[in-house]
Amino acid sequence: MKLIHRIGYYLGGFSIGLVVLAFFLSGKKTSCDYGPDARTIKNIMIKKRTYTDVAKVAMTNYSIDTLMISNLIKTGDVNFSKSETKAEGCKTYLIENSFEDKDVELRIKNCDSTATVLTLKFVESY
Repeated sequence: MKLIHRIGYYLGGFSIGLVVLAFFLSGKKTSCDYGPDARTIKNIMIKKRTYTDVAKVAMTNYSIDTLMISNLIKTGDVNFSKSETKAEGCKTYLIENSFEDKDVELRIKNCDSTATVLTLKFVESY
């Protein structure tokens, strides 16, 4: 069998496999969160969130509600160099994002059953 025929059969089978996978996985809530950033954010998003008094005051001052906090977490980036990931039990993560052309930092304490938003801070960018 010639090489071009082998490539044709391979590509034909591969495309049929992709169609079958798309058909079976289309109705399910599947996600490909393989990176450490995406896994951490997904872990925080599925837990019940609580807010400290400091975070509530900052939310009131900046007119931000809990839905916007969820959006900032979901679309944010985890800064692992400024996070406390070596702690036993609850780990604290710094999530960075931007809101209305300003940089925002969220410090979140991620425990087994809850994620607590410790601080919400707008950072001056130079």
